[in-house]
Amino acid sequence: MIGQRLEVRQGQGLVITPQLQQAIKLLQLSNLELEDYVEAELERNPLLQRDEPEGDGPDRPETLEAASPDGEMSFGEGVAHEAVASMDAGSDDVYGDAAPGERTSDRMTDEAQPGLSDWSSAGKGGQVFDGDGERPDTHEPTLWEHLQAQASSAGFSVADHGVALTLIDATDEGGYLRGELAEFADRLGVSLDRIEAVLAVCHGFEPTGVMARSVPECLRLQLIERNRFDPAMAALLDNLDLLARRDLSALRQVCGVDAEDLVEMIAELKGLTPRPGAGFGGEPAQTVIPDVHVRPDPAGGWKVELNTDTLPRLLVDKRYHAVVQTGARSDTEKSYVAECAAQANWLVKSLDQRARTILKVTSEIVRQQDAFLAFGVEFLRPLNLKTVADAIGMHESTVSRVTSNKYLSTPRGVFELKFFFTAAIQSTDGASSHSAEAVRHRIKTMIDAEGADGDVLSDDRIVEILKETGIDIARRTVAKYREALRIPSSVERRRLLRIA
Repeated sequence: MIGQRLEVRQGQGLVITPQLQQAIKLLQLSNLELEDYVEAELERNPLLQRDEPEGDGPDRPETLEAASPDGEMSFGEGVAHEAVASMDAGSDDVYGDAAPGERTSDRMTDEAQPGLSDWSSAGKGGQVFDGDGERPDTHEPTLWEHLQAQASSAGFSVADHGVALTLIDATDEGGYLRGELAEFADRLGVSLDRIEAVLAVCHGFEPTGVMARSVPECLRLQLIERNRFDPAMAALLDNLDLLARRDLSALRQVCGVDAEDLVEMIAELKGLTPRPGAGFGGEPAQTVIPDVHVRPDPAGGWKVELNTDTLPRLLVDKRYHAVVQTGARSDTEKSYVAECAAQANWLVKSLDQRARTILKVTSEIVRQQDAFLAFGVEFLRPLNLKTVADAIGMHESTVSRVTSNKYLSTPRGVFELKFFFTAAIQSTDGASSHSAEAVRHRIKTMIDAEGADGDVLSDDRIVEILKETGIDIARRTVAKYREALRIPSSVERRRLLRIA
């Protein structure tokens, strides 16, 4: 029988209040994102005001205390315990704790990823930043701005100038013209010959090779400018696929040159620029501003401080609150004032809790990675979210939020907090483990030293050397790390040394 009935059941469930959702959201924001959020709250809530340092005096309004103005904070008091309890989340909201070092090849490019950077300087002391760790913003002209400026002074007619601007708009960041000339002619209502004539003038723009439609054409334009374009070089450009396969004997036959001439031609090609537009900026350079500073402590160890220059400090104006509360007449007005007061109080407390939580997590990371700060990347320890969370009595999801979009300024440079979480590779004795990032750096160092003696190391030989030093690693792992570092195989490296 199918029917309807009413039942009353009792159960347990996790309910996240709007205030806790706000606290969790604040924890994930970087300092710059937090500044935007606070500005919006200042516009919306009349009871909030910014804590100006010069405002201290007899006329300073009675307020609730905002986040501590000092960068250093102590833990273990009741407020810190309340911060942990309010910020922490349940087990249903756990972020994946896969080590970032295992996900680097899928997450970002080599240039943007600290885990795959060149560590030749970091291992020897790296770059020491000044007190605030900030760099000035720079604005470089974009490739399109550079080309448009040249088109304006190229002596084009009004119609041809419009054609040139259309072709410039179709040029990608690498400097290549994307699209068929016939399509441009149909779209603009001009002849194909006119499009080709305008493009021929544009091919004379700087940088040389810009607005080419293919790599051979780009290289050809650069060779013509150097007066080095001849039939043999033209044959070489038409058979770049043979060069990519290192089929030198076939190239000699196609180009009609001997081995010595072919080596010189290849060396000349290597001196050209296959991406002429790569030297120009796109969007204005974004400055990475650290959220936390780490400096050597004269008493020993490391001193961890919040970057207070970027931390917003808010106050709740209790005097103004009393005035508007007294003047409220209707229930709607009273409800609005009460809601603004509650939200303002909670935001101030949330900012204080956020600062304390970030500092507590960062302090533990610094304690765990003390050897890296002192000696370099080879001493980076394997670390995961659970280890830090257990050490400070928080949940893994809280640690994951704290380390998202946060940067740490150290004597070795500025790093994202997630950089310090790397996978563990077991040692041969089974008693200890090595950081995947440190092993990756060691592999890169070994391969960089190949050119000195001409001995190219295969992946199997790298595995043997690492095992001799106590690192138990599989060949496929070495190959994965090598590919993530964009290092060719031993066969390709041997060919490159032979050509060079």
